[in-house]
Amino acid sequence: MKGEPMTTTPRTGRQAPSTPPSATDAAPGVEIRDLTVAYAVNQTLLPAVHHVSLTLEPGTITGLVGESGSGKSTLAMATVNAVQPPGRITEGSIDIEGIGDVLTFDRKRLNTIRGAQIGYVFQAAQNSLNPLEKIGRQVLDLGRSHKVGDLKELLHFFSDILTHMGLPAKRILTSYQHQLSGGMRQRVEIAFALVLRPHVLVLDEPTTALDMITQANILDIIRSVHRSQGLTTLLVTHDIGVVADIADRIAVLYGGHLVEVGDTVEILQHPAHPYTRGLIQALPRLTGDIAAARPLAGRPPTLTTIARKGCIFRDRCPIFLRDHPARCEEQTPPMREHGSSSGLAACHFIGTEDGSAVTAVATVHDSTAGGTGFRRIPPSPAVQGHPHD
Repeated sequence: MKGEPMTTTPRTGRQAPSTPPSATDAAPGVEIRDLTVAYAVNQTLLPAVHHVSLTLEPGTITGLVGESGSGKSTLAMATVNAVQPPGRITEGSIDIEGIGDVLTFDRKRLNTIRGAQIGYVFQAAQNSLNPLEKIGRQVLDLGRSHKVGDLKELLHFFSDILTHMGLPAKRILTSYQHQLSGGMRQRVEIAFALVLRPHVLVLDEPTTALDMITQANILDIIRSVHRSQGLTTLLVTHDIGVVADIADRIAVLYGGHLVEVGDTVEILQHPAHPYTRGLIQALPRLTGDIAAARPLAGRPPTLTTIARKGCIFRDRCPIFLRDHPARCEEQTPPMREHGSSSGLAACHFIGTEDGSAVTAVATVHDSTAGGTGFRRIPPSPAVQGHPHD
């Protein structure tokens, strides 16, 4: 990655190399409370996100992980109140510090904050760019839609971001999206999300379908712009190896339910929920026995097969499959504290599983690495899924 961290210069608003300020100086906190998003299926509303409460601390990167179909993208779209029919938000609030509850905003207000205050990077960047317009023209269209006064300055700032990402800005601005590689399109999409200087950044599967070197570059870019721009970032991914490298906190979603949340290192070293342990166990090791990586048993639930009573993970849970405890079928486990940090997990049997086989990530600790201090692990086919949730 080229260039130094960027910060706004007082005179022009342009970005220039500088020592980045503390991310928490300007970054807002985000409070997601009791969020439920349901889809209409055969005239019945089925929840894809079920009473999720999650705090994004100011200036942090939170990794939202889970298999395809777990509701990650639905939750991400809800952060900008953009859930599309037949889905709809039925309960809850998403309060962004200094902005308000985005679920109460009308369309005009939403159009104002999207892009300007909340940057969003969609899955499949090639589908997010207009194939009929050159990139520079799309930047101007974005500026006009947000009533930016100095469009020339906006283009300059966009070019600065591209250069910072190691891209040839002049070539990019005069290209159509099909003339760019997948990694270039992904970086262009991130630049679009940053060009209006938002305070919150949501990235939905930003490394999917990219080669390993490009994935590593994208993660470096995300880490750099997060710090230099003072952002609060939500990173959605099915690959827990990605969040091991970059996130401050991890939130684990299964069947639309939040089943575990906590500090990244704590969760990777001491996962409390059997599903989290399964995701980590499915990762290939960099050292030791390659065969130690094992895929999760069974299949993820769908909207119509998810359990409405008791533990939603029980049909795939090694504890339930071994002992068949009645409360797993009858009682929905609440989120409760565990460990030495502020971690929470929804399991009746927190701390009863020895977790001895769940060291695939923890054993590759590297004190010189960025983020959490865990070396990047290639994505595992065992936890890869469909490109859309």
